[in-house]
Amino acid sequence: MTDLPAISPRRERTRERLLDAAAEVFARVGFGAASVEAIADAAGFTRGAFYSNFESKEALFLALIERQGRRHVAALEAAVARLDADVVRARHLNSDAIRSVLAAVTQGKVPESGWYLMNSEFELLAMRAPGIGAAWMAQQRAMRAELSGVLDRLLGGLGLRFTTDPAIAVELLLGAWAASARDASVAGEPEVAPEALEALVDLLITEA
Repeated sequence: MTDLPAISPRRERTRERLLDAAAEVFARVGFGAASVEAIADAAGFTRGAFYSNFESKEALFLALIERQGRRHVAALEAAVARLDADVVRARHLNSDAIRSVLAAVTQGKVPESGWYLMNSEFELLAMRAPGIGAAWMAQQRAMRAELSGVLDRLLGGLGLRFTTDPAIAVELLLGAWAASARDASVAGEPEVAPEALEALVDLLITEA
């Protein structure tokens, strides 16, 4: 993921409030319908405060993706650290362990169904706007590379490994999650069904 330049604690708090407000506004009305004014107002700031922290609504959304990705990585590491010692000693992940890890990773401040809708809308925008698409793809590649490294390291600590290249495994896992999130969103279901992900994890992970 992209390293951000150091900023003051006060500005960091302002940015976090704007990101929280944006997540709420995007989830409620969608990325396209959300205005800078609505986001700034929801955060309790002026339009000027918004533009002193983000050059555009698109830049804010990319920062929101960055933050969400870091939260997922942190949740993943914490979930693996909490795995029962018997699971670690057995050198395999049973279905309950897989479910607990997936649940920790897919739970965040932004409801996952709302996050999928927002991300899908932004993907369409990125497809139509080459400049935005290039920035989005660069960020996605960096995030996936970091996630591949984290997962490979965590599995190694458990005496496990991927059955294929970690980068390919991450692509498959993210694809399965996206498909499940899409189905849940279309069906109006409150949660993403974990069955496909659990089955894929079982196929992609083996003893080291």
